[in-house]
Amino acid sequence: MKTAKVVIGANFGDEGKGLITDFYAAPHGENALVVRYNGGAQAGHTVVTPDGKRHVYSHFGSGSFAGAHTFLSHFFVCNPILFLKEYNLLRGKTAVPPVHVDGRAPVTTPYDMMINQIAEEARGDGRHGSCGMGFGESIERNANSGFAVVYADLSDKAALKKKLTHTRDNWVPQRLKALGITTLPDKWKERLSSSAVPENFMTDIAHFLQATQLAGQGFLAATKKHIVFEGAQGLLLDQERGWFPHVTRSHTGMKNVLVLAGEAGLNALDVTYITRAYATRHGAGPLPHELPHLPYPRIRDETNVANDWQGTLRFGWLDADLLAVSIAKDLADNKSGIRLRPGLAVTCLDQLEPKATVVKGGGQTATDGEALAALLKKAVNAEFLITSRGPTRRDVSAA
Repeated sequence: MKTAKVVIGANFGDEGKGLITDFYAAPHGENALVVRYNGGAQAGHTVVTPDGKRHVYSHFGSGSFAGAHTFLSHFFVCNPILFLKEYNLLRGKTAVPPVHVDGRAPVTTPYDMMINQIAEEARGDGRHGSCGMGFGESIERNANSGFAVVYADLSDKAALKKKLTHTRDNWVPQRLKALGITTLPDKWKERLSSSAVPENFMTDIAHFLQATQLAGQGFLAATKKHIVFEGAQGLLLDQERGWFPHVTRSHTGMKNVLVLAGEAGLNALDVTYITRAYATRHGAGPLPHELPHLPYPRIRDETNVANDWQGTLRFGWLDADLLAVSIAKDLADNKSGIRLRPGLAVTCLDQLEPKATVVKGGGQTATDGEALAALLKKAVNAEFLITSRGPTRRDVSAA
């Protein structure tokens, strides 16, 4: 039976997907393949190795420190500008394993990033919680065949230059009008009209192509590597199931995985849904049981620093009922015949006080870390449980 691991955030993101992906990939090293099945450069998955190396992964699979290869699927949005920034950071820490890209993968242009940032600035206090990296705008533009740019298009420089000019002169004003933006600050007028923007982008694309490899048709079906599907964001940010408009433009759960698993000829999937021992959200939108302070004084988070687009990380009590409903809905998407073995990973248990608080049955329940993990496992009907009491794979236990 051909099987693979799946890593899914069960909340609003920031659950520990990087840690668990690294945990699954490490035993196989370069014989592991991490498949990015949604999202794009706005992901931020932190991995800390036992010897102290640290990196926040966006494009690269979170098994890269362990030597795992990365596959950017056709559900992943590539951002050549931000890819290169990450590539240069990563190669200063380790040898960079190969990155394979599906030719159908959409590509973010600098104009998508500008539209995204212009729109969020215009929303003021009504911001959607975007990271300002152009992910959703890339999806919007690529839905229009006249303006779409995918990875396979990047090698034709002449055609790409024409497409960029066409995008700037036609798509940008069309899209801004649709967003209700009729006037622009001078800084955005200057950036949009700058000839340096497309020129620099063409240079970035050339480096991006040098650093990646086009994955041919049937790549997943042909691989002999151990596959780990790494998700981005979380179930509560899914474009169909989250609190619109504070969602991401992708399927954050099993939908994309099942398509890719079918392409790979997989028969079974071990699906690990991940939650912290408390609730978090970075960006605007609802956060059930939100607190005006840290739920536990030991909490430390070096990745989710305050920024102009998403503000500061928010905290709340974990809702076991909401967790169970979200996971059950996601598992119900499986009509493929592929066998799913659902499990739960609970991270950040080391940050709890002697007593933890969880919302169950509409009320708050006090428990300790061990009992909390067992309570959550039962609540979501998980077949296996993984716990973490620290930032590295050595701090992870599987039961």
